Amino acid sequence: MSMPLLFIALALSFLPHTQSKLSAAYYDKTCPLFKPIMREITSTKQINDPTTAAATLRLFFHDCMVEGCDASVLISSNSFNTAERDADINLSLPGDSFDLITRAKTAIELQCPGIVSCADILAIATRDLIVMVGGPYYEVRLGRKDGFISKASRVDGNFATSSMSVSEMLSLFVSKGFTTQEMVALTGAHTIGFSHCKEFSHRLYNFSKTSEFDPTYNPKYAEALRKLCAKYTSNTAMAAFNDVVTPSKFDNMYYLNLKRGLGLLSTDHALYLDSRTRPYVDLYAANQTAFFQAFAHAMEKVSVHKIKTGRKGEVRRRCDSFNNIKTS
Repeated sequence: MSMPLLFIALALSFLPHTQSKLSAAYYDKTCPLFKPIMREITSTKQINDPTTAAATLRLFFHDCMVEGCDASVLISSNSFNTAERDADINLSLPGDSFDLITRAKTAIELQCPGIVSCADILAIATRDLIVMVGGPYYEVRLGRKDGFISKASRVDGNFATSSMSVSEMLSLFVSKGFTTQEMVALTGAHTIGFSHCKEFSHRLYNFSKTSEFDPTYNPKYAEALRKLCAKYTSNTAMAAFNDVVTPSKFDNMYYLNLKRGLGLLSTDHALYLDSRTRPYVDLYAANQTAFFQAFAHAMEKVSVHKIKTGRKGEVRRRCDSFNNIKTS
């Protein structure tokens, strides 16, 4: 065996068995139009609804961090089961992302019925949308199956919240197999999308006895946010872009913003203050290529997190319901 082939064989031998079953060419024979259909559906949706990319990236992450990347977040609740999407933290998941997956699944089922999983549709859609808004391309290996479990009771504790310390966030990511650098790179997803005012209002009003707002904010930025969110208690839909400078472009501006006092969430700014994470913030702020490489690597890793293959999952006929009703 030649050295390159030996190296590939050794590399594959260290992959978890389920991951080694995946392939970028998984549907090339069974559904050859899968990827073209996905590109058409995602591009049309993003053009018509520019928030779709950020919405789908968030949906993908919320899926993968609970039960693995198995489309469990797409399941609707029924009289027997309260599903993941109805957990408190998931109630704000944008409808654009669910709509995209429904459209894609419908189009693909017409072409290749019973072949392509909802988990693979979500994984490919996320990658294609990231590329559409300027982000890095990364390989998505296919062959995931859709999971059999979706319970709201299993969601809490799987995501970083805006009230967490850096130590708490690091502990959470490490428990899922991610490094400090990967956590900082993945947080760079905040370069697109928005956050609701309630997530950062504690930094804007009655912050302390000496300051009405968090003094680590850029003062002009804080004043603009205070005006934007003034009625957030009566209008819970009020929100601000995570990246105020280039909100619709996937770039490294998020990290540059942290250095300028333009980090929207307290967890954002904390990455710049903590000695464990600041070196990566500085690196990505100075070098967008380094950020893109790290983000692409981390997303590849997320996309195979606790996936199901073979009989451990199914290919759903509809993404919002199991093929057989689950009563427990």
